[in-house]
Amino acid sequence: MKRPPLSLKAQAFALLARREHSRAELRSKLLAHARKRAQALAALAAANAALGPRDPWDTPDEASPALFAEAEDAEATASEVDALLDELEAARHLSDARFAESRIHARAKRQGTARIKQELARHGVEMDPDTARQLRETELARARDVWRRKYGGEPATEPAERARQMRFLAARGFAGDVVRRVVGGRDDE
Repeated sequence: MKRPPLSLKAQAFALLARREHSRAELRSKLLAHARKRAQALAALAAANAALGPRDPWDTPDEASPALFAEAEDAEATASEVDALLDELEAARHLSDARFAESRIHARAKRQGTARIKQELARHGVEMDPDTARQLRETELARARDVWRRKYGGEPATEPAERARQMRFLAARGFAGDVVRRVVGGRDDE
């Protein structure tokens, strides 16, 4: 017999144990888990009802259909998830600031400020102004480092190669003026 899926709180802790999550990201994952859990519990209840009593002296449990019934409507599930997220934030298990800090730390060496901001926005988090300023101040050095690792540090002589290198750095989220300075080989800091 299959075990029922994890509760919402257990699933939240399982996800947070793997890595930091933003509130919006964890909310969407928990809502999806709640839908799957409701379906699995309904299937489990149907399977248990079809089996009937396991022992001739057993009678079907009258409470089990109510216990394994599908989750209430989507609004009740969403409010349950929001209440759990509030509880996790109050206990400091969930923090958008900590999520942003971990993402920035993981991405800063290889990506520009624009790409990092875009990723944070996709997760429903904004970068604080001090961090954005620090990233902009170090963007030229970070872009040079990425460019040197990829292309060896020698400026391109062909226009097609220069354009390819510029597209590479721009795709990484580095600002246009920084890309031109790095690929152009100018050392004016």
